[in-house]
Amino acid sequence: MGRGMSTAVSVESRISSVEVTDEAIIARLIDGRVISVPLAWSWRLSEATPAQRKNWQLIGDGHGVHWPDVDEDLSAEGMLNGIPAHRPRARSSTTPANRPLQPTSRAKRKAKSKPRARAARG
Repeated sequence: MGRGMSTAVSVESRISSVEVTDEAIIARLIDGRVISVPLAWSWRLSEATPAQRKNWQLIGDGHGVHWPDVDEDLSAEGMLNGIPAHRPRARSSTTPANRPLQPTSRAKRKAKSKPRARAARG
């Protein structure tokens, strides 16, 4: 009885070129595959001008793309695995760095408690 041979094939995902349209980020891989993700996955590229979108550089021997004008980096693996870039939360005027210091709950309890009367020794 013969046993089947198992062969693991590792496909390296490297980008050869990229195009950004008004709706998608399209990466062409060196092996001929094409990856397309919604432009909304990159808020930086969504807000970039057409000229900024066209100014890209391959990084990591094609494992990723960098847009220097908007400081955006995307990887082939991230696009293949469905990992969109999340927009950082905007700091508001109520963030801890700008909020006035509040007394701790221990200090609040201490301020609320009444001083204990001490019995006079005599």
